[in-house]
Amino acid sequence: MDGRAEVIVGAQWGDEGKGRVVDTVAGDVDVIARFQGGANAGHTVIVGKEKYIFHLLPSGMLYSGKTCVIGNGVVVDPDKLLEELGGLQEQGKDRARLVVSGAAHVVFPYHKILDGAEERFRGREHSIGTTRRGIGPCYVDKVNRMGIRVEDLLSPDTLREKLSTNLEIKNLMLSRVFGEDPLSFDEIYNKARSWGKSLAPYVGDCSVVISDALSRKQGVLLEGAQGTLLDVDHGTYPYVTSSNPVAQGALTGTGLGPSAVGRVIGVVKAYCTRVGSGPFPSEEKGESGQYLREQGGEYGATTGRPRRCGWLDMVALKYAIRVNGIDAIALTKLDVLTGLETVKVVEGYTPASGAEQSGTVYPNHSVALAGTTPAYSGFPGWDDDISGCTAFEELPQGARDYLRYIEEQAGVPVVLIGVGPERDQTIRRGL
Repeated sequence: MDGRAEVIVGAQWGDEGKGRVVDTVAGDVDVIARFQGGANAGHTVIVGKEKYIFHLLPSGMLYSGKTCVIGNGVVVDPDKLLEELGGLQEQGKDRARLVVSGAAHVVFPYHKILDGAEERFRGREHSIGTTRRGIGPCYVDKVNRMGIRVEDLLSPDTLREKLSTNLEIKNLMLSRVFGEDPLSFDEIYNKARSWGKSLAPYVGDCSVVISDALSRKQGVLLEGAQGTLLDVDHGTYPYVTSSNPVAQGALTGTGLGPSAVGRVIGVVKAYCTRVGSGPFPSEEKGESGQYLREQGGEYGATTGRPRRCGWLDMVALKYAIRVNGIDAIALTKLDVLTGLETVKVVEGYTPASGAEQSGTVYPNHSVALAGTTPAYSGFPGWDDDISGCTAFEELPQGARDYLRYIEEQAGVPVVLIGVGPERDQTIRRGL
């Protein structure tokens, strides 16, 4: 390592397989840090016959001798975090050192209730499709400068003062706007104090921890949740998440400067999926979409909801590469395409009538994107089982042609190829 961090981001609508990629790369680094999002994300790692789903813990927790960091850009649900940590401890799998930023904001019960109430208020036609885990309302409090941070849980007086003000406002909103029952201060305060006592051994300054590792030329990996097209600034607003999953978010979410980043790896699924509402030009609602869903096990790790499935969108991928400054691609789930007679790719869009944008420029405005018609190219599929392939040259001709096309169009190399769900079913090419 050259004393700079690598950033792993999702280049689509999330669920690209970032957890699996982080787990693959984590063996080569010393520090793995999660920089944004909350328990609305679910990163799945399969080791042998064991399946692990991390909602808040960084995906490197299964490695001994590593340091795993939950950055200040994450919103922490203490119940979920302690549940995940406890589950690993019971199995003897909490092998890494864990550091939780004291500056990370805390998801409280009222955030979750408000999340659900606001979705119901929007109605089915205008709902965002949130996980109702309280993520958005927690980020609202953060920006509104009334959030409660992990470090506040360690100070009874500070916690009491902040929670008293917050809960008074939240109870008014819950009861008078949404018709919900008000919440008990003592119940929530006591729960929060319990959180503080349990989390105290892990609380630290993530910026210092990561910066010290970089100064010692140790390998550092910054792990994002969700994906570029769900970014609150650069995604299909308003059908987005509440944070910045793009590479720039890794800096604010961990307390590092731009010069600390050496390479950005974009995780790309061999096709596309999306959860929740919002435009999805390449969505397949017929047999092809169902085939991708079942072959790929496309059901949410956090919610269990079936994912919407469609073809790889090169217009959107080029946009993600530009926005993130992606240097290399980690392509996952290539094996899912096995058995398809034709593999399709979106090469461009036919804009809505009267629209001014080019058909090769991604319109991140939801209305404009929803009005486009995708233009496809098709590639011959393959029937060979690729799950045992260990080198690019072992892949069938159709798969090799598909990968070369992606590299040519994207302008960056594919350095990792996932050919199966397990840790060792990965082809590494310069990663």
